[in-house]
Amino acid sequence: MDERQLRVLRELGELGSVTAAAEALRVTPSAISQQLRLLQRAIPVPLTERDGRRLVLTPAGRALAGAAVEVETALARARRSIDEFLGESGGPVSVAAFHSAAATFGPRLLTALTGPGAPRLALADEDVAQADFPRLTRSYDIVLAHRLDHAPPWPPSVTVTPLLYEPLDVALPAGHPLAATAELTAADVADEPWITTHDGFPLMATIEAIAATAGRRLRLAHRINEFTVAAELVAAGGGIALMPRWTARRHPHVVLRPLTGVHARRHIDALHRPERTARTAVQTVLTRLQSAAAEIRSP
Repeated sequence: MDERQLRVLRELGELGSVTAAAEALRVTPSAISQQLRLLQRAIPVPLTERDGRRLVLTPAGRALAGAAVEVETALARARRSIDEFLGESGGPVSVAAFHSAAATFGPRLLTALTGPGAPRLALADEDVAQADFPRLTRSYDIVLAHRLDHAPPWPPSVTVTPLLYEPLDVALPAGHPLAATAELTAADVADEPWITTHDGFPLMATIEAIAATAGRRLRLAHRINEFTVAAELVAAGGGIALMPRWTARRHPHVVLRPLTGVHARRHIDALHRPERTARTAVQTVLTRLQSAAAEIRSP
């Protein structure tokens, strides 16, 4: 067996199909099948089995896939040892983030990580549904992702470094009658037109919780994923919105008010595969992200 074959087995176990594994590794399904056959020749027990039309891992396959993570991590540590011996503590680090996190953390990373020996950052924006964030860790060293309190936890295939536990406030036009209220309830805001995200994106679960608490459906007037655009529409009188307290850019004609009686917070986490953090450069970026999060939380 070799590293490439173990990687194929790991991806098949995590993604659940040959086609998905092929897409993740950017090869053909036939190449995946060939690597699985080569690996199976070295193992005396079956690693895969058919479940209807799908190819899934057997218990032995799952055990070997788990060991594959340790193998990849050990190889990454070995490469780090050589880099440190050669005095190369930097190196490229790719970071993907949803829009408001990219705007908040990206400039801080670029400012802090400069000079000889610093990691070479490659930043990208990825605005995806919550369930799709873990898959991005196959393409990037670090992925900044967000999820709500009552959303499913991140899968065990990724390692999680918590950064922020951010309140979500109600954004109102500065002249709105509710702007004079210190705290708002679901009943206060249930009859307002709403500007909210598309289905599948994290904030929608809080919108649904507001409706459930108020006992009636909300009127979703506009579907906007970008908080900067949403704030402009709020300021123009297009409706109210949920807005993160710390990571959304403030608008001079929009006020934020806390929402009571509803869980209205989101986790912002750095997701990464275990073997990625064996590299010194990736550890350096994660440490800087944690420092930036502490700065953001401070008044």
